[in-house]
Amino acid sequence: MLSLKKLLGKEDKFFDLLEASAEEARASSAALAKILQTEGSAQSANIHDVVQTRRKDKRITQEITEELCKTFVTPFEREDIEALSIALYRIPKTVEKIVERLNICPARIPRENLLRQVALLEQAVDAVVAMVGQLRKGTQLDKIKHSNDRLQFAESEADKLMLAHVKDLYNGPYDAKEVVILMELYDLCETAVDRCRDAGQVVFQIVLKYS
Repeated sequence: MLSLKKLLGKEDKFFDLLEASAEEARASSAALAKILQTEGSAQSANIHDVVQTRRKDKRITQEITEELCKTFVTPFEREDIEALSIALYRIPKTVEKIVERLNICPARIPRENLLRQVALLEQAVDAVVAMVGQLRKGTQLDKIKHSNDRLQFAESEADKLMLAHVKDLYNGPYDAKEVVILMELYDLCETAVDRCRDAGQVVFQIVLKYS
């Protein structure tokens, strides 16, 4: 018969893995900010960091799935843990797509515009990290709500910023090819923030279910 200590240890492992996944999302957004602030060899190193972060997060996601298949006792329903794991993984995956586009884009990229979007992404990721970390401490709705409010604010500001960027594209000195390229970059940055929102919604739904 399994001991209570062993069962509780398994529950802790899920929290450890989910928190590690959230931290990888934060690391990827921080690396993206550094890419936009640097050039040359330093930029190449940061690009490598984004790729490695996404790969590491994929391994964490796979480990969570494996643990779900062989663990009898879980802190929350398996479907909720799997949903949160996938939602967290999509953040660094989207960041990697941004970096891929930056690599093939022409040199004339309005970095300041992208940095403003990435700053909001970092705010959103920080809120998600806080929400995921709170799960281990119990499903206290008031504490989760505070972080969720921060996340919703970042997403709202990201939407406004995206609209401003689109207006700039339509009225700025860009040719048709540049408009297409920059629109995709801006859209991917906004999508990354939306991925944070999705992860936050999963956490919030878990808390509502168990509070």
